[in-house]
Amino acid sequence: MTLIRFLLSVSILILIGQQAICCPVCERQQPKLIRGISHGVGPNSNLDYVIIITMVIIVLATLFFSLKYLFKPGEKSVHHIKRFILNTEENG
Repeated sequence: MTLIRFLLSVSILILIGQQAICCPVCERQQPKLIRGISHGVGPNSNLDYVIIITMVIIVLATLFFSLKYLFKPGEKSVHHIKRFILNTEENG
């Protein structure tokens, strides 16, 4: 639970930092939905929003599964390669 709180707080800090960096010219060029978040013209069509949402979903899924398998890999077999490596190092 503390990892989730940490990631949430880091995400909020990044978003706050992004809004502080955005310049007034870029802010006028952005659509109302993402105004003040990024620089540049922003998405030009609905397809751009679909691409952005798909990219965000892929990145979040990748982050979730990489953290999940990093902290709880789930290999329980006694014949798994990690057991061979761990047992070899212990025996010397």
